[in-house]
Amino acid sequence: MGREKLIVIGAVAAGTKAASKAKREKTDLDVKVFSKEENISYAGCGLPYYIGGIIKEKKELLVRTPEVFKKEQDIEIFIKHEVTNIMPSEKKVMVKNLETNEDSEYEYDKLIIATGATPFVPPLENVDLKNIFTLRSVTDAFAIREMVDTGKVKKAVIVGGGFIGLEVAENLKHRDVDVTLFELAPHILPPFDEEIALMAQNHMKEKGVNIITGEKVTGFEGDSEGVKQVITSAGNFKADMVILSIGVRPNVSLAKAAGIELGITGAIKVNKFMETNIKDIYGAGDCIENVNLVTGKAAWYPMGSTSNKTGRIAGQNCVSDLKDSLEGVLGTTVVKLFDVSAAKTGLSERDAIKEGFEVETVLVPMEDRAHYYPGHKTITTKLIADKKTHKVLGAQIVGEGVVDKPIDTIAVAISFGADLEALSKVDLAYAPPFSTAISSTLVAANVLLNKLNQKVEGINPSKLPKKIESKEVNVVDVREEVEFFISAIPESVNIPINELEDRCSEINKDGETVILVCKVGRRAYTAYKKLKELGYKDVKILEGGATAYPYEMK
Repeated sequence: MGREKLIVIGAVAAGTKAASKAKREKTDLDVKVFSKEENISYAGCGLPYYIGGIIKEKKELLVRTPEVFKKEQDIEIFIKHEVTNIMPSEKKVMVKNLETNEDSEYEYDKLIIATGATPFVPPLENVDLKNIFTLRSVTDAFAIREMVDTGKVKKAVIVGGGFIGLEVAENLKHRDVDVTLFELAPHILPPFDEEIALMAQNHMKEKGVNIITGEKVTGFEGDSEGVKQVITSAGNFKADMVILSIGVRPNVSLAKAAGIELGITGAIKVNKFMETNIKDIYGAGDCIENVNLVTGKAAWYPMGSTSNKTGRIAGQNCVSDLKDSLEGVLGTTVVKLFDVSAAKTGLSERDAIKEGFEVETVLVPMEDRAHYYPGHKTITTKLIADKKTHKVLGAQIVGEGVVDKPIDTIAVAISFGADLEALSKVDLAYAPPFSTAISSTLVAANVLLNKLNQKVEGINPSKLPKKIESKEVNVVDVREEVEFFISAIPESVNIPINELEDRCSEINKDGETVILVCKVGRRAYTAYKKLKELGYKDVKILEGGATAYPYEMK
């Protein structure tokens, strides 16, 4: 009886992780991995930083080579080999050698599909012109970097304001390229809520990236040398290079043709053990559907972290009786944008409402470490919870300080079904160089509990501009006069908190809703309590204060 045979289709994150885990579990396993690409096991998330020159050499992106896999683990990796057909009834795959054009059949006992995802390229006019790129593989990054290195790229247009588009924008600015970025949605980072995304967007603009939102790219103009102009609903823009970063689609045609079931997201449907509907065929990585841990519904998160987890599980389960599983994911993400970072986990407020939750949120700016310790920076946390159960549903954090540690803390809390009461009591590490005595995460949980327990009423900054325009509110800024004159919300009046009781007659008790503003919310909360004691009924604080107000100030 021969060795058990495992075939893996795809050799980036999920495929190589699955092959390695399976081989560790069963050392005598015959493992063959097929990849259409020339490069394997590369650091896809590092590609923008190679373009920017932060990662200096090509070899730094290439984690391992086929030769290393063969020598260290006895795993055969066939590059430039495309699997063209899966025959489940025969337990065979048909493979085309892309260099010789020869077809071969290979038998398998177990099969893992890790075919990944492909950048979406819309059918725009002249989209095939030279120097219009997508960024998904190291080959793409090498071509873009090579062109930038020539010094001929003076103006670049990026289409799409997601993570990759924004990271490329930053790195091209590092290379002294004039960058214009288009995003069809009202703001960059579309999965984020508006007020958080706009804080990141404002910072990108301050760093010199021309961001145009709510406008559509319709085509391109150029000649035999390449693209020259980008045609948009906002006018024409010169470009020496265009990068399309509109999103990706799961590569499922091979699986679909073999009778493998797809899920409602369009990706391959798997159970928590990474099994497809066909026995002995597993899926992993960006080509498979996930489950959202909060909703329990199907979702699709094409991310390197998820790919590695699912690859490992598929690799173990295809050869081991000790089964591993993945109950779901939260889509936890983080991105660096110049001096600001933005992170998200779980549901946004918008998505939580769509899912039928009765939602309450809070916006809390705080230092990422003790305010007296050198180097402290501000971060703003948006925490989202269910009003009835107080269960934490999601969070978003943005700022110049450390955001990955608090977002990871909240991700763990959501994963274990924590409510706000539990989150507010978590015993987190504290020392001045690392955190505040009560961390920003715990403070956000406490503030949200105060709202839910009706100790204070707040208003999210995203709701304020329209209320100011319609004269529904009376905005009172309780900061000191010097702070107010540096920048203030339009139509607001300044009554410093130490003058509030003497000047409260200037605030109409029976008029518009009184919105109290300070720098981050602490003084506004004190003012709120004072006005309530003085008989004012319709009073709210602006959550996050002036720090988290992402709109134009006077």
